[in-house]
Amino acid sequence: MTTAAFIGLGNMGYPMAGHLARAGFDVTVYNRSEDKARRWVEEYGGRQARTPALAARGAEFVFVCVGNDNDLHQVTVEDNGAVHGLSAESVLVDHTTASAAMAETLDAACREKGGRFMDAPVSGGQQGAENGQLSIMCGADEVTFERLAPVLDHYGKSVVHMGPVGQGQLTKMANQICVASVIEGVAEALSFARDAGLDAEKAMQVIGAGAGGSWQLVNRHRTMLADDYDHGFAVDWMRKDLDICLAEATRQGTSLPATALINEFYKEVQAMGGGRWDTSSLLRRLRRDKG
Repeated sequence: MTTAAFIGLGNMGYPMAGHLARAGFDVTVYNRSEDKARRWVEEYGGRQARTPALAARGAEFVFVCVGNDNDLHQVTVEDNGAVHGLSAESVLVDHTTASAAMAETLDAACREKGGRFMDAPVSGGQQGAENGQLSIMCGADEVTFERLAPVLDHYGKSVVHMGPVGQGQLTKMANQICVASVIEGVAEALSFARDAGLDAEKAMQVIGAGAGGSWQLVNRHRTMLADDYDHGFAVDWMRKDLDICLAEATRQGTSLPATALINEFYKEVQAMGGGRWDTSSLLRRLRRDKG
C-alpha cells in the first residue's frame, strides 16, 4: 500500500485526499482545524496527524493544498512543517496557487532533505475536485513528473508537465488571467442583455453553443441571473491570485492592463462585503445601482 500525506483539507483538499484514499492509498491527513481532519478520517479512514511534519513522516508522497504563500511556508518549512518529516526520495507536491518564487524555495528545501518537489496548482474548482476532473499544471524534472503522473490521475482529467519547478505556478497565473477576463465578459454580456430587453437565459444558451461559449458562461450564467453567489471560488482567493499574477508580470516587464482593471473591480466587490462570494459576483457590481 502506497503511503501518502495530505496537508490542508479545504474545499479542494478534502475531496482530493478522499480520491487517494478510495484508490487504496494509506493516507495521513493534517488540517489546522482538527475537527475537519477528524471528520475526514471518519469518512475515508486513514489517520490524523498533530503536525504537518508528523503527517509527512514515512510518506512516499506528501501533498499540500492551502491558501497562500504564508500558509504554505508555515505548513512546510517552518517548525513542525512537512519538509522536516520528509524521507529520502519522498516527494512534496504543492497544489496551492502560490508564487513561482515559493516553488523554488520549497524545491531547495526538499533537496536539502534528500527529497523531491513538484509545484502542481489545479484548476476546476470544488466541483472538479469532487468529481476528480481537475486540470493539473506541473512543474518538476521529468523523472519526478513521471513518478507522480499516475497518482495525480486519481483526481485529474488533464495532468500536464509544463517544465521545471515554477512552471506549474506560472501556468496557473496565465489560467487565472483567462478566468478573470472571461467572468468580466460574461457579467457585461448579461448586464447588456437585460438592459436590451433580451431573454438573458435564452441568449446565454445560444451564445454558449457558439464561439462566445466558455465554462464560466455555461456553468455560472444561471446563478448570476439569480443573483446567487454563496458558492464556488471566493473573490478573496481570486484577488490573491491576481495579485500574484500582477507581481510576476511586473517582474517580467509584461503589461496586463485588463487584468489590473478587473483586479480593481474585485476590490470593489470586496468593499461591498463580497469577499466570500463566488467570483461571478462581478455582475452584482455592475447591477448594484439598477436594483
